[in-house]
Amino acid sequence: MLRNIIGSVLALVGATAAVWSPFRDWYDGRHGRTYRIQDLFDGITVTQAEVAGSILLPFLFAALVALAGVVLRSRLLVAFSGVIVLGFTMLWMVRQGQAEGSLTIGGTGGGLGEGVAMAVGGGLLLLVGSLVMSGRGARDVPEEELDYEWPYTPPDDQQPYTEPPRYTEPPPGTGPPPGTGPQPWDSSPPDRP
Repeated sequence: MLRNIIGSVLALVGATAAVWSPFRDWYDGRHGRTYRIQDLFDGITVTQAEVAGSILLPFLFAALVALAGVVLRSRLLVAFSGVIVLGFTMLWMVRQGQAEGSLTIGGTGGGLGEGVAMAVGGGLLLLVGSLVMSGRGARDVPEEELDYEWPYTPPDDQQPYTEPPRYTEPPPGTGPPPGTGPQPWDSSPPDRP
């Protein structure tokens, strides 16, 4: 339970950082939300993107996948959202490096900005969150999804052991020694003088 909570918090922080990153400087003072998704595949241009067609869109999608993963306690969905964020960030870095000839880490307004660092950090937090989460246990699976019928009956070759029936009287010639009194298996009352 504690692992799920810690992993969920890490995943939510990572998703928030990923969505916030396009609103920060990415390269030479240019915000991430101004890069078109098309630029990631065709090459970086100076054309400004609308918010709906910007790099923000895949990060919003990744955040929704991460949120669904947290709600469903699915490690796979949270990890997938981290891969989306890191994948689009790395693709942008490759395209930006091709457009500029090289990438530099900026100090005062030049090179890679804090938005890229937030995107990479958010993607890594999503991956770490998926590793920390314990996911759904067998107790969390609804009964209708379990692969057995209730009440469970084992196959014929796996029937439980049952005791053989008890004898109510001893076999002939194996009675108690004379004069010891009635035994539990005697069905007739003792002889009286």
